[in-house]
Amino acid sequence: MAASELIQDSPHVEAVVTTSNSPTSPSPRVANGTLARLNSSPSPPTDDPDGKKKCNKLSTLLQQNQLVQSLSNGLRRHCDYVKITVPEERSNRLPKEWWKTGVAFLYAVFNLLFTTVVITIVHERVPDKSVSPPLPDKFFDYVDRVPWAFTVTEVNGLILVGLWLLQWLFLKHRAIIGRRCFFLIGTLYFYRCVTMYITTLPVPGKHMVCAPKLYNDSTGKIWRILRLISGGGLSLTGSHLMCGDFLYSGHTVMLTLSYLFIKEYSPPWMRWYQWLCWLLSASGVICILIAHEHYSIDVVVGYIVTTRTFWWYHTMANTHALRQAPNNYLSRTWWNPVFKFLERNVQTVVPIEFSFPLPVPATCRQRYRIVEGGRDE
Repeated sequence: MAASELIQDSPHVEAVVTTSNSPTSPSPRVANGTLARLNSSPSPPTDDPDGKKKCNKLSTLLQQNQLVQSLSNGLRRHCDYVKITVPEERSNRLPKEWWKTGVAFLYAVFNLLFTTVVITIVHERVPDKSVSPPLPDKFFDYVDRVPWAFTVTEVNGLILVGLWLLQWLFLKHRAIIGRRCFFLIGTLYFYRCVTMYITTLPVPGKHMVCAPKLYNDSTGKIWRILRLISGGGLSLTGSHLMCGDFLYSGHTVMLTLSYLFIKEYSPPWMRWYQWLCWLLSASGVICILIAHEHYSIDVVVGYIVTTRTFWWYHTMANTHALRQAPNNYLSRTWWNPVFKFLERNVQTVVPIEFSFPLPVPATCRQRYRIVEGGRDE
């Protein structure tokens, strides 16, 4: 489009320009590039060459300004708009998928219940301590038994599990973290069922009192299973009177696993909190041995299996290049298909973020906005 056509289409433009000849001189009005006085006072003499030059420059500038405005107005009316496609918002890389968390929870519950059944079966095969004395243990040779030490173990375990449960409730991505925790609990107790069943060790000390054997009394065994479940398998509740669940230590599993999850999903600035949980975990594991409730091999195997399974799983979860790598030997684990099912849609490392577990009422949110608005002002 020619500039002349745009100028013809342009609206009437007026500009007010003040000159600096004298502070009391009236302001000239410019209309279509011509100067006009607001009052009828006589114009200054035109034979001044400097004045003529200033007027010519002013007129040229006004004409250029008018041309630019005309061009811009014409372009606004006649330009073709280019449609820019904005890419759609990226899909959620950390989906909640609570139904998968529910599946992992059922898996953990099943294996915990199955553990009580296996303990009941193994209890019937434990040899009498008068016939098969405790096996020699190097730790027992140097450290005498302390009766109250096992109580410290169970108290520490309850504190750690409570702390982890409270921490988990306030994590933003609790659905993903929860199914990881449930899967590892179920898997570790499944391993424990296998090791308990295939090898039955004698009691580690003559102080242990085992419930009488029921042999073919199926009803009595069912009641024992229910009693063990109701008491959480703790000696504090008086529900665990059976023997045989030695290899490997379930208390070591819970103490170690609780600490690993607390440390993994707590921010670095909570170092004091991590150290406190480590002390609770380490002292609880040591007290198992001091109480002579498990052989040293039970604790060592329990620690190794728990830590390695936790680290293998989280290595696979946090290193996405390993999932499709052809030389990834971690993918040869039997639980790799289950891992893919649980972690398929988790496309990034889970950040450590906290949020309130319950929805905040609308009145509280409105007050919060008012307070924040006042702070911004």
